[in-house]
This record gives sequence, structure tokens and C-alpha cells, in this order.
Amino acid sequence: MNLKKSLLLITAISMAFFLAACGDDDGAEFQWDFVTEEVQGQVQYEYAAEFAERMAEKSDGRVEITVFEYGGLGDGVDQAEQLMDGYTELAIVSPGFTGTMVEEAQLFALHFLFPDDIALTQQILDESEALNVELRAKYEEHNMTPLAFWTEGAMQWTGSSPLRTPDDFDGFQMRIQESPLISNSYQAYGADPTPLDWGELYTSLQQGALDGQENPIFFIEDAGFHEVQDHMTVSNHNNYVAMTVVNTDFYNDLPDDIREMVDETVEEMRSVGFEMQDQMNEELLTAIEEDTENPTEVYYLSEDERQAFRELAIPVRQFFIDNYGEDSGRILNMLEEEIQAAQQ
Repeated sequence: MNLKKSLLLITAISMAFFLAACGDDDGAEFQWDFVTEEVQGQVQYEYAAEFAERMAEKSDGRVEITVFEYGGLGDGVDQAEQLMDGYTELAIVSPGFTGTMVEEAQLFALHFLFPDDIALTQQILDESEALNVELRAKYEEHNMTPLAFWTEGAMQWTGSSPLRTPDDFDGFQMRIQESPLISNSYQAYGADPTPLDWGELYTSLQQGALDGQENPIFFIEDAGFHEVQDHMTVSNHNNYVAMTVVNTDFYNDLPDDIREMVDETVEEMRSVGFEMQDQMNEELLTAIEEDTENPTEVYYLSEDERQAFRELAIPVRQFFIDNYGEDSGRILNMLEEEIQAAQQ
């Protein structure tokens, strides 16, 4: 174990002892950690906080959940590993951070895969057998059980220059998550994709070390990326999908009544989480458009303009099938059929 992971483990164990001591005073029978990849005020954190509140109420105080912001127990990869190893109980995980464990989950990085209709996309995420059965089984091989897949909204581009055609991406330094598949997608547009932790992104954009990035609108505004980018393109080229994940052994060992409360709360949070992201994305788009101190040109791609990107993105699906797990083609084909059926 390297020094970084040793320190993280010591921190996690120390926090566990601290919470246990606190728990002795308030009588909580179950004390769990719920880690997120965002900070207070952003969708994932607020989702987890609401989840914790509902569990405390349902259990009459028997369940106490501590919610951690991004960075509280390491980066996204660290958090996924801690969940897998049982140091934490619950997490909201982006598939991109688990792509080395479950290669098939990288399918969420494919551009123009899901419908433009966000509500229909959420319906597919809720009902898809490809995701909730096949992909879930892949995660459970690593002691992680996805209880729900849910969207945080459509992804948009910001840039130091306009992004309206694939030619605009020629040589464009695009920040991405660490993923060869995402890299391949932007190379198909002619960009120069650069992996970088989002905690370093604001400064890199401000200093001109990178030209642009992609994220849902709520995250762009809340992280202030529009303050250091002159242009935002409403491209809807992808959906930012998150997973509510539980450690499999922990989940299976829960008393039946507590596990039923968890399942019930997960179901309730499907609509709650959707409303959270919908409201945040709508309100913060208005905030960006009306921010006179940090003026950002907001441009909406036409369907013809989006089609030019779609035509370059479709061939990347074969790259995914060829490189991302023995079941990648089967799971992707299942999902594409489900998407087609839902659209019809």
C-alpha cells in the first residue's frame, strides 16, 4: 500500500472511531459513511444529504449517515476503492472513476447515446435491464452494488473560443476525465484531450493552460468555470450519469428491515434527484446568461450542427466494443435496443 492510501486508510479508520464515539451518545445503532464526488450545494451532495435525512426518519434514529464532500476521503478513484474494500458503506460514483474495474461501464462516456429528452433518459436509466441487471452484475464482482443510475443533466461545453463545428475543436485543449474512451471521442473531433482532476481545472482555465471543459450546467456555474471562459455551447452531447452504490457485503448483511428502508429510499430518490438536477440546471443556466460581471456567450447548437458531431461520434462505439471488456458489445447492443424502444 502506498503512502497516500495508507494516510487515507488511517483517516477513514480515525473518522470511524470518532463517529462510533459520537454514536454511543445519541444511541444510533447503525453509523454509515456516504461519500460523494461533489460539494455542498451541488446535486450529489444534496442527494446524499436528503437520503441520510430520510433514512434517519424511517429508522427512528437507528441509522445515522455522515455525508462527505468530494475530497473528504480522497479523490474519485480513492472513494471507489474505499467503498469496494468496505471502508465506507455508500457512495455516489461516476462510472468514469470505476472504468478500470468495470470496463463495460465506460459506455456512459459515449456521445449522443441517450435521448435528448432528459426525462426519457431517466426512465431508461430506471428500467434498463442492460444497466440494472447486466452492468450491476459486473460491479458486484468487485463488491459494489449499484442501486440506482441517475442523470445529473446534459453535458455542455465551455471554451476560450466558440465551439460550434468540429473544426472549432482543431488543436483545442479539452479537459477530460481520465479515460481513453473520452479521449478517443474528442480526438474524433480533432481536439487535444487532457486528463485533469476537476479541483485543478478552474486555475488551469484561468491561466490558459487548457482551452475548455465539459460538465452539466449546474456544475459549470457552481464551480465558476463560466467566470474564466468566454463561451458556453449548449450541445447536449452526453448525459452525466451517476450511480448510487453500496458495498455489496455490507448491503447483503443488513437486517431485512433496514435493507428494505434503503431500497425504499433509493426508489423515493429517483424522482427527488431528478427534480434536484432539473431545477439546478434551469436556474443556473439563467444565472450564467444574466451574469453581467462575467459575461459568457451562450450558444445553442442547431440540430444540423449537432448532427455533424454525431456523425463523428458514432464510430467511437466500435472502439468501445473492441477495447472495453468481453461483454461490452452485448451490453451496449442491449442498451441501444432499449433506447430505441423507449423512443418509439
